[in-house]
Amino acid sequence: MRQLCAAAEASQGFQELWEWSLSKLRQEFGWPASVLSALERYRASRGLQPCLDVPVDVLLPCDTEWPAGFDRLERPPLSIQWRGSRSLLSLLSSQQAVAVVGTRRPSNHGLRMADHLSRILAEAHWPVVSGLAEGIDAAAHRACLQAGGTPVAVLGTPLHRVYPPEHRSLQQEVAQAGLLMTELRDTERVTRSSFALRNRLLVAVTKAVVVVECPENSGALRSAAMARSLGIPVWVVPGDALRASAHGSNALLESGALPLTNAQALIDQLGAGPCMSFVRESTTTILKSQNSPPCLQRRLMNLVDNDSTFDEMVKALESTPEFVATELLKLELAGLVTPQPGLRWRSL
Repeated sequence: MRQLCAAAEASQGFQELWEWSLSKLRQEFGWPASVLSALERYRASRGLQPCLDVPVDVLLPCDTEWPAGFDRLERPPLSIQWRGSRSLLSLLSSQQAVAVVGTRRPSNHGLRMADHLSRILAEAHWPVVSGLAEGIDAAAHRACLQAGGTPVAVLGTPLHRVYPPEHRSLQQEVAQAGLLMTELRDTERVTRSSFALRNRLLVAVTKAVVVVECPENSGALRSAAMARSLGIPVWVVPGDALRASAHGSNALLESGALPLTNAQALIDQLGAGPCMSFVRESTTTILKSQNSPPCLQRRLMNLVDNDSTFDEMVKALESTPEFVATELLKLELAGLVTPQPGLRWRSL
């Protein structure tokens, strides 16, 4: 994919590449006959001048925000679909985030530690990355949101799918406060391997990986192994030696992972996070933007007073989620509303 992007930049764009002959494509990229044959069939089905515009919510290897860590993977993604704050992509590109991962079936101690660690990271202005799965992942995302932090979820599904289904509201909240990203396009099927494969992307955008609790054969162990292969530090919370849900994470400690018994020690090692400057820049941009029309503010305040959800506001205003989120943030900064659980707001 990066070769295609480079060739497009050196020519007149993807449209010119679309018109290249098979012999030129073979010479430029060294593709085998099977790939060229499939490409020829696809080109015949699309016509001579198809629309080759890249959607705004798709990131390609030639984009400046493309995470550099992806290029170090044995199997880098072809593209990334994202939803949320595009500005966060630049932080992930430079691995300015921390992953918090673990088992789907944690102990109470594991849940408390995931909550505590994620709050501390959020308060230190570090984006908290996880996979939106049950257990440790969900606890990390919720704690980051409750602390006013910046959550990032790397999905094993396309953006329009939610798994598990009961995380629909949580997925929406993460998209509003931070970022969702996936390598799966809307038309792609989800398989068991989709969730294992997303772990490599989750690791590649982070500065450190924290394994809170996991059993043997857990996906979190594969994340830790991937982090080590990329030279990314792995921290592990010591667990109950008699509890099966901690056997895998305790084994990581025996193999040389860094023990994490004090969350502040992790912050001392990482330093201050990058999100404070990000928040300042975003707030300044919003405050400098044109004032919202009074009629729009009245309609939005009426929706808040009617206890409307975020999705209901978007539908009632016939607007985009990004626009409504910006207008709500303006009202928050003006001291007129305050956010509530469940993607609702309350007037002050």
